[in-house]
Amino acid sequence: MATIYPKYTDAELKALSLERGALPKHIGIIMDGNGRWAKKRLLPRSAGHRAGMEALRGVVRFSHSAGIEALTVYAFSTENWRRPKLEIDALFSLLVEYFHKEIEELDLNGVRIRMLGDTSAFSPKLRELMDNAVERTKNNHGLMFNVALNYGGRAEIVNAAKKLVEEGVPADEIDEAAISDRLYTSGLPEVDLIIRTAGEKRLSNFLLYQAAYSEFCFTDTLFPDFDSNAYCACLKEYALRTRRFGRAL
Repeated sequence: MATIYPKYTDAELKALSLERGALPKHIGIIMDGNGRWAKKRLLPRSAGHRAGMEALRGVVRFSHSAGIEALTVYAFSTENWRRPKLEIDALFSLLVEYFHKEIEELDLNGVRIRMLGDTSAFSPKLRELMDNAVERTKNNHGLMFNVALNYGGRAEIVNAAKKLVEEGVPADEIDEAAISDRLYTSGLPEVDLIIRTAGEKRLSNFLLYQAAYSEFCFTDTLFPDFDSNAYCACLKEYALRTRRFGRAL
């Protein structure tokens, strides 16, 4: 049965040591550590991906409840095709399951779904589910939930450049806005915070253009263990940052 996500009041956020005005508008998450989580438990990597899907449900719900405007998660990169076929097939099966099972609840809570990346390489069944999820939720006004699938930041920039050429945009009219308008993230708020789980400290081709002034939070928590407490810890760390955007304060 679909669940209505609560909306936290200011008092409830304060109880979590969070303040509404200090929250990021747009958060990107590199969901890392599913395989290591499974290995520690002597389980197949597919079990780690399933546990990661459960963690993602919690992240989406908490983001909605806390009033985050946009959440972008790195689900499958252009480089992930190098992984064993068995693991890729298991991950795609989980994605089919996720969109099939979660769409009613996400739609009920006003979540707007968007796919970032080249989805043409996926199976017709998965593409249909993704297209249906996007179409069904396109008029919603809640959390903007963006799933980066077969996504690479460099390829995204190259595609934007190709669009400018194809559209015949004169060189003197090409500025940052022109490029931003042709990225997958066009129309989304600036990315304020990027979180990476599992202790790694790199972007791995995620939101390269968009991360120009993002804050970064690296946590040792493996993504399947990334619960509301771990999420809150990242949000508290973000709130302590002073964002200058090149200015001297």
